[in-house]
Amino acid sequence: MAAQTADKLDQLHLNGSTTAGKITSASKARAENGTSEHDDSDDDKEDEADAGENATKKKKKRKPKKKKGAAPKAQTDPPRVPIAQLFANNQYPTGEEVEYKNENAFRTTNEEKRHLDRMNNDVLTDYRRGAEAHRQVRQWAQKNLIRPGKSLHEIANGIEDATRALTGHPGLEEGDNIKGGVGFPTGLSINHCAAHYTPNTTSKPWIVDQKDVLKIDVGIHINGRIVDSAWTMAFDPQYDNLLAAVKDATNTGVREAGIDVRMGDIGAAIQETMESYEVEIEGKTYPVKPIRNLNGHNIGQWEIHGGKSVPIVKGGDQTKMEEGETFAIETFGSTGKGYVKDDMEISHYAKRVDAPNVALRVSSARSLLNTINKNFGTLPWCRRYLDRLGQDKYLLGLNHLVQSGIVEAYPPLCDVKGSYTAQFEHTILLRPTVKEVISRGDDY
Repeated sequence: MAAQTADKLDQLHLNGSTTAGKITSASKARAENGTSEHDDSDDDKEDEADAGENATKKKKKRKPKKKKGAAPKAQTDPPRVPIAQLFANNQYPTGEEVEYKNENAFRTTNEEKRHLDRMNNDVLTDYRRGAEAHRQVRQWAQKNLIRPGKSLHEIANGIEDATRALTGHPGLEEGDNIKGGVGFPTGLSINHCAAHYTPNTTSKPWIVDQKDVLKIDVGIHINGRIVDSAWTMAFDPQYDNLLAAVKDATNTGVREAGIDVRMGDIGAAIQETMESYEVEIEGKTYPVKPIRNLNGHNIGQWEIHGGKSVPIVKGGDQTKMEEGETFAIETFGSTGKGYVKDDMEISHYAKRVDAPNVALRVSSARSLLNTINKNFGTLPWCRRYLDRLGQDKYLLGLNHLVQSGIVEAYPPLCDVKGSYTAQFEHTILLRPTVKEVISRGDDY
């Protein structure tokens, strides 16, 4: 999921067949008896000979039968073919592999590390399947879904429907979404809103405008292995430098990250890269500022925000990245103050990993908690997902769960009105032998 404020860190054939050429019953009888109706007619014999040649020719033109049950070879529009049907034997594309350097260079060929890497094959398969689903969903969305005139409801539902189809987990049966599917609500944050906005079912329609800067944050998981990756789209070239600054900063963070690297050093490199850019909007020049209270984060199984954060500004954090960890490297740039606050209607929620075991006096809270446990576990969700499951009249119970410390609310995070913000994000795996940018694609 998009971001973590610094002050909360503690906390988805037809079977072809061909019909054999038929012989009429009379012809069949004649063929069996070896005679014709008119033995004394040469013309008839010639006609039959010609017919025999034609029949032979027709037989030669028959098309071979298609194999039954053949898997689809290409994705549909919109995406509806499960990734597992597009790749044989669970062999999914590998992300961008980057060899470790300096004192960790030995890892690439070290037999012990290679053995450890092979032991993680099932985990890698889950991540790569989710990552390929992410690439196909987002590239379809970029080309065919997201554009001015579309509502945020249409965009969110389009991305999430494709995600459920490609992972093979519709999420309507009890426990299905915990096995795979949507990793967290689709973030659709516009302009000064940097993160954590997605429309509620009852939200007033929000139509994307030609002048908008839209952040799209998408999470897809298989067996709790979450691929968290985000990008920004603008439809006016005057924002190009803002997007370029943040993309460059994120790639800097990805490049600097690795085993034994200190968080503070990564933040310093990100800040230096981003602040080297400026952007001219409506004739006024703005420096691109990193949003200092937004961070990247490590990712656990079924846990989008782990206990470690990756700053995007210089600081004294001496915490190190470690072998086997998964991180979301994300950066945010702004033309405003470079600092976000809670604003607008809340839509994102998640059950806390360390949720207290407390007595719930409100019956609707108990019922809702049971639904959350069975359908989401500790994965983030939004009110649209509850509506989709047929839940109603749950707001009182939801508020009680938040107040009891069982469920965490994630309000939208916004800079000052009138400013513009951008975000790019990748998920990296610190494997024993190499660093794998699992979410890397041709688009970013």
